[in-house]
Amino acid sequence: MHSTILELGEQIRHRTVSPVELTKQCLERIEQLNPLLNAFITVTADAALAQAQQAEIEIKSGHWRGPLHGIPVGLKDLLDTAGIRTTAASALFKDRIPAADAEVVRRLKNAGAVLPGKQNLHEFAYGASSVVSYYGTVHNPWNLAHIAGGSSSGSAASVAAGIGYGAIGTDTAGSIREPAALCGTVGLKPTSGRVSARGVIPLSWSLDHVGPITRTVVDAAVLLQAIAGYDAGDPCSVDAPVTDYVAALQEAPTPLRVGVPRPYFYDDLHPEISAAANHALTVMATLSEEIRDIALPIPSNRIVRSAEAFAYHAEFVSRTPELYQPETLRRIQSGARITATEYIQSRREMEQIRSDIIGVFKDIDVMVTPTVPVPPPTLEELEQNADRLRAREMLLLRNTLPVNVWGLPAISVPCGFTNDGLPIGLQIIGPHWGEAAILQLAHAYEQATAWHKRQPKIAEPVA
Repeated sequence: MHSTILELGEQIRHRTVSPVELTKQCLERIEQLNPLLNAFITVTADAALAQAQQAEIEIKSGHWRGPLHGIPVGLKDLLDTAGIRTTAASALFKDRIPAADAEVVRRLKNAGAVLPGKQNLHEFAYGASSVVSYYGTVHNPWNLAHIAGGSSSGSAASVAAGIGYGAIGTDTAGSIREPAALCGTVGLKPTSGRVSARGVIPLSWSLDHVGPITRTVVDAAVLLQAIAGYDAGDPCSVDAPVTDYVAALQEAPTPLRVGVPRPYFYDDLHPEISAAANHALTVMATLSEEIRDIALPIPSNRIVRSAEAFAYHAEFVSRTPELYQPETLRRIQSGARITATEYIQSRREMEQIRSDIIGVFKDIDVMVTPTVPVPPPTLEELEQNADRLRAREMLLLRNTLPVNVWGLPAISVPCGFTNDGLPIGLQIIGPHWGEAAILQLAHAYEQATAWHKRQPKIAEPVA
């Protein structure tokens, strides 16, 4: 699947490509590959074909809505869809059918996107492996014996396997960027408040972000353009101007000052991750004004995340604890021990941390780190015992978690492969509202390398 959304959008606009045919190909790939990947929970074939047919009619009559019109885009099964079940990969919500669309779903529909189904995830987004799901584990398309990351595992695995041209995931501690890195795709977490989370089942209101997973950086810009913007119905949404992200990629990028936070982010890396990240920095040096090492205080979000997760689930847990997977229930119940004083103090500290991080960007424009310190573990390794699962998930999220606490935008792009053929990701972090800057640098790096052109054997091109 080599064509970008922008390229396909123009072909659809000029009617050399049919949205109906694209959607049929997408549904055929789901039928072919989902038994291997377990990436989709619910497939909405009839609705998707109807949306594609409507798109074709509108475009034929001269009403082209933009580059997403007629393009298949998947949805993490945490986003409410009117009349279509939204399960959060849990038995608790296996029959839950929302009455209204999440705001991001509404915006995608307004952009003319075709929505083929709801994608599997780590139950209630409370984990980084998706080994824990009522609907079973998601498999990595590069090697089915390995995890696809989490919690947006089905979304990343689908995009990597060429099922659709993008997906919308959520990210509370790394749940877009980590699976994107492990599956060899692009994953973008916007600034806190940039994209509405209204109608998205929460893990932690203070730390949740919604964003795209795509094959290329330009595709991420297209999807972000469609879903970004103020939503008065979301108390966490911020009324800040939205840049033309797609146009920004068509401009000559301004050379940026790159900060490399080696302490913590580069500590104890797997040797192959370390080699790939350092090679990426040599490429970055040719694209940047300067690269300098920096040191940062590293924040934690455990108290805020745990307390807010428990607050959402407390009533459900008290009534039907047996409907949760055991590890999810344990994580949720850990929040019950947090006092109101501890939560308030931690929440105030987080606001101070988000204010303090602004000062870092007086001397640099962006930061660059490995997205994940280790390659994707095997399913067998994580399924053996809960203690190992927790330890590995904490490691997988080590480099992404602080960015959520800071509320900064960050993107993961492919930067190499292990000797076993598993993807490696590079994380670019920008200042608040700096999505255009990280997209520009990510795009320049992508164009200077060829990692994004590789595809897993499972994903032979269909367009």
